Amino acid sequence: MATSDNKLADTDEKIFIGKGEETAWLTLALANRHGLVTGATGTGKTVTLQVMAEGFARAGVPVFAADIKGDLSGISEVGEAKDFILKRAQEMGLTFQPDQFSTVFWDVFGEQGHPVRATVTEMGPLLLSRMLDLNDVQEGVLNVAFRVADENGLTLIDMKDLRALLDAIAPDGSKKGADDGEDPLAPIRKAAQSYGNVSKATVGTIQRQLLVLENQGGAKFFGEPALTLKDFMRTDRDGRGMVNILVADKLMQSPRLYATFLLWMLSELFEELPEAGDLPKPKLVFFFDEAHLLFTDAPKALMDKIEQVVRLIRSKGVGVYFVTQNPIDVPDKVLAQLGNRVQHALRAFTPRDQKAVAAAAQTFRPNPKLDTARVIMELGKGEALVSFLEGAGTPSMVERIMVRPPSARIGPITPEERKAIMDASPVKGKYDTAIDAESAYEIIQKRLSGAAAPADGAGGGEGGGILGHIGAIAATIFGTNVKRGRLSTGQVIARNVTRSVTDKVIGGVAADLGKSVAGSMGGSIGRALVRGALGGILRR
Repeated sequence: MATSDNKLADTDEKIFIGKGEETAWLTLALANRHGLVTGATGTGKTVTLQVMAEGFARAGVPVFAADIKGDLSGISEVGEAKDFILKRAQEMGLTFQPDQFSTVFWDVFGEQGHPVRATVTEMGPLLLSRMLDLNDVQEGVLNVAFRVADENGLTLIDMKDLRALLDAIAPDGSKKGADDGEDPLAPIRKAAQSYGNVSKATVGTIQRQLLVLENQGGAKFFGEPALTLKDFMRTDRDGRGMVNILVADKLMQSPRLYATFLLWMLSELFEELPEAGDLPKPKLVFFFDEAHLLFTDAPKALMDKIEQVVRLIRSKGVGVYFVTQNPIDVPDKVLAQLGNRVQHALRAFTPRDQKAVAAAAQTFRPNPKLDTARVIMELGKGEALVSFLEGAGTPSMVERIMVRPPSARIGPITPEERKAIMDASPVKGKYDTAIDAESAYEIIQKRLSGAAAPADGAGGGEGGGILGHIGAIAATIFGTNVKRGRLSTGQVIARNVTRSVTDKVIGGVAADLGKSVAGSMGGSIGRALVRGALGGILRR
């Protein structure tokens, strides 16, 4: 916390958040040390999130935020000088200046924003297993399916690709002769069985879970054109950061899909962005609302990797801010990485609630002037306890403040306003029309109909075409076609090299070929080598 300042406005180095006995500033150079916004429902978390997003955008930092209730959409429209806003501004010594911020709306379902898609290959078996709520055995079979797809040049783009692949690896219960040639998919089934027992019952269970996901609308998330995360990292013509809002009111009806989607985005950012070190301001700030959903029932292996990504993504220039009701919703290992804290009111009507309040108070650096646990229960709407990093990255003593009023509109926008914003969007037309390129489903259907020769398990054969041969060569060079386990020294070196050159070299070559052969099918060869942080790290 800085000492009080006569000029209560954002600067090139810090964002003005609010004022009490001291002025609360969020230092931009320390904003990538992550943060936490907590408080009970109706205490002002969304307004605080909007104030922070506005400050980052003014500083030229792009923002991504999930909008659970639709209230955050107002950031795209000019603020209104309502009586309560003017009153708060006057009490804080501010002159209210209406403003608005360049906004891009995104929607997994493509209804209230640009569609957000990823390929099944990009999602990877770990996160997909989390999305489908699979057990260890089922997750193991899904890993086998992805390995067989990699080795046979079967690109997994959408749900029908994954369904076709699962059918292909399931044991064939029909009575056939000893000659595998009678079954065009026999080499694929044999390759799958070489990694362990793949039972028809387990495959059937995974297929049923896919049906549940499809019924929830999750199938719309898988396909092409897939999201390019750099489209989140834009500035407008005035040099302000674009505010990317994920419309999540419908998505929240499927909490596991919501949490896994945002986790996938984090892992992709971690994988794609280069090391940046300490920057004067973040490259991107990511607000993760309803953050407790990320950690609910997550297995230990996934929790460890979430903690690792949160810890390491700071060096990529990305700040992650979790928004939830209570700090105890966030595991201790992750909570320890969140240096910038805003705590709104908590209510304590039961002994359990009182313990939660006490736990929340203990997450702050004590202030001798404040009884933190008592103040948390006394805070009014728009008030908060804050502790931001200062100096060498140490947290300041907790302070009680009134959060400044936002400059943009508070509350949702109208459908007409949303349409006008989308019509003027910098990504209009890029994602709005789905593309169904030739991929695993089409290749398997050709083999079944005799239009294509079956591929052998090792190199992709004719079924994978030239893209399959490129994938097999690359897999041999970089050690991705060997069983998971300890890497050789050469493979360790090769893997480190691929992380910086794969997308540029192999992905580029394959993507160029794919333009004439199968859409962006070729680009997934490079992606199969490095399939996201959480998928790739756990494979080793």
